[in-house]
Amino acid sequence: QVQLVESGGGLVQPGGSLRLSCAASGTIFSINGMGWYRQAPGKERELVATITSTRRTNYADSVKGRFTISRDNAKKTVYLQMNSLKPEDTAVYYCNAEVVTYYTGSWWGQGTQVTVSS
Repeated sequence: QVQLVESGGGLVQPGGSLRLSCAASGTIFSINGMGWYRQAPGKERELVATITSTRRTNYADSVKGRFTISRDNAKKTVYLQMNSLKPEDTAVYYCNAEVVTYYTGSWWGQGTQVTVSS
């Protein structure tokens, strides 16, 4: 069984920063791509950023230059550093990972709330 647990969400003022973490645990042989997605109220879940096992990154246009995704393979953890936050970044943020266990599958975390408001 594989679990992804996010942390680091919260309430922040516009222009502020937050750092999200997502740690994978369980029977894991390796982790391929990892990523962050978000879902605002009344909207569909959207991609925020992804990172491959070789650390190639991809970002949504709306967060380029403000967010940075990174990973620590030894800790099986992916991070999302969010700077210059805007009210429109308010959403539940989910991490996702393609994990190689006894098979290869896609796992999701439970989500962490990020609220940007004054």
